[in-house]
Amino acid sequence: MQDAYLVDAVRTPFGKRKGAFSDVHPQDLAAEPLLALEERVGFAGDEDPEDVIYGCVTPIGEQGMNIGRLAPMVAGWGDRIPGVQLNRMCGSGQQAINFAAGQIRGGMHDVLVAGGVEHMTRVPMASDSAVDRLTFADPANVSETYFDHFDELTSQGEGAERIATQWELSREAVDQIAVDSQSRWGRAAAAGKYDEQVVPVEVETDGETRVVTEDEHPRPNTDMETLGTLPLAFREEGDGVIHPGNASGIVDGAAATLVASGNACEEYGWEPMARIVDTHVVGVDPKTMLTGPIPATNEILADNGLEIDDIDRFEVNEAFASVIGAWLEETGADWEKTNVWGGAIAHGHPLGATGAALLGKLAYQLEDCGGQYGLCTMCIGFGQGIATIIERV
Repeated sequence: MQDAYLVDAVRTPFGKRKGAFSDVHPQDLAAEPLLALEERVGFAGDEDPEDVIYGCVTPIGEQGMNIGRLAPMVAGWGDRIPGVQLNRMCGSGQQAINFAAGQIRGGMHDVLVAGGVEHMTRVPMASDSAVDRLTFADPANVSETYFDHFDELTSQGEGAERIATQWELSREAVDQIAVDSQSRWGRAAAAGKYDEQVVPVEVETDGETRVVTEDEHPRPNTDMETLGTLPLAFREEGDGVIHPGNASGIVDGAAATLVASGNACEEYGWEPMARIVDTHVVGVDPKTMLTGPIPATNEILADNGLEIDDIDRFEVNEAFASVIGAWLEETGADWEKTNVWGGAIAHGHPLGATGAALLGKLAYQLEDCGGQYGLCTMCIGFGQGIATIIERV
């Protein structure tokens, strides 16, 4: 079995909902990281990717018709490079990289591009559901037979609240995670930590052209007092902890990575950032829905003979702060080694792109700190979890 390597990773800035990318077609947004990879790596004939694997959670409307195929065509890569779109909900971008790694490790491919896109302004979340609701919890969204096996259809927000209750996480505790995420993003951005991985995107708004270089959603000066005034999003006041300030931001963005075999790296002179050590997925109780990162982390570590303290950096998607709080308690991971440059509460969560962005960010962090191992994990709708371990090379 040959190794799979993460050669390069790029993403667009994440634009806030109805923000900088409002007038950018999702296919054009999806093409931006591909163009950046081409410029940085220098594809030429034999070096061209053999396939493009793109995650997209709402593949409908402007994101329909297999955006994984259309993105490289829009990027000017011609008709020879194929593409596929996949949907593992919030884990889609990470799953794209995991699938690419598996195909390379199995010897089926040598050079693949994997990433994702989500334009949550132009194609709102849940646009592909049976009813136009963001909760996903309306019974009309599933077959009646679903209820022969499960007695409830839970929203992600309610799942986050149940996690807070089960792990006895106070509003103050989850709000502190949110404050840390925002301030960490602010410090990292000011120190230039995102400069290499976030590529500028030129946009035209009202006839004027400008270049977007930085995430629009973060509020690095967020404090506990401000968060304490925000109303709850999913429960009545006094009966919950989740509000917009401690949940991931709804944003527009795309991310892509170049994944290649060792032979390809040697042949084309590429210096990889990290080796993809292993990948893992799990299913969990859909009533709490978002606990998947806990068993995904524990199982992938056990499979590879590693302990939690062997990991130098963690990226855990901040879908909701309560997910992070429960994961920290159950795994024993160090918060000071987790989401050290801020997470989705700060920079946002463009559903199909986030996993690729987080894995790329993790590789940059390992280079920055000189660490050996990094672990990325995400919670996923309907009760799933995904994990990937990478090793700096």
